[in-house]
Amino acid sequence: MPPRTERDLDTSPAPAPAPHDAAWFDEVVRAHGPAVYRYFVRRAPRDDAEDLAADVLAVAWRRRADVPHGAELPWLYRTAGFVLANHRRKGRPTPVGDVPDEIDDADPATLAVADEQVRHVLAALSPRDRRILLLGAWEGLNGDELAEVLGISRGGADAALSRARSRLQEAWAAHAPA
Repeated sequence: MPPRTERDLDTSPAPAPAPHDAAWFDEVVRAHGPAVYRYFVRRAPRDDAEDLAADVLAVAWRRRADVPHGAELPWLYRTAGFVLANHRRKGRPTPVGDVPDEIDDADPATLAVADEQVRHVLAALSPRDRRILLLGAWEGLNGDELAEVLGISRGGADAALSRARSRLQEAWAAHAPA
């Protein structure tokens, strides 16, 4: 066993994360505001996306003590899911086929939404499978972030993503043109 050093005996607490103050919030908005906005553009009427994103950021400010340091984006996505569910309960219809008039060829997500077959295959999946796939593919969440958003373990998130991908593959095969 190696000899103990002064560093090994140091019992001082680890430095506390930066406080969730106005500067922290400005950084969260700068770094993650566009991603939250895009989350809503893909799931709600375009006219509502900006207001819904602002609602999520307002919740983040009010509950800033609850936002985990280093996991701000997954926390925002999870909150966005709740905000979107509340928005939908208000009875506003969410048009499934609402796509921009001009397609940006550089944005694969927009191209996928515009593709009729992709829309039919996604519609055939359960809402949970669709949510898991879109968070991974469109929002680019990794396994830990997906687990945080879903409120489950990393292993559970990996399994859910694997099952959702399998069901997507089955639905794609079933909807493939003859």
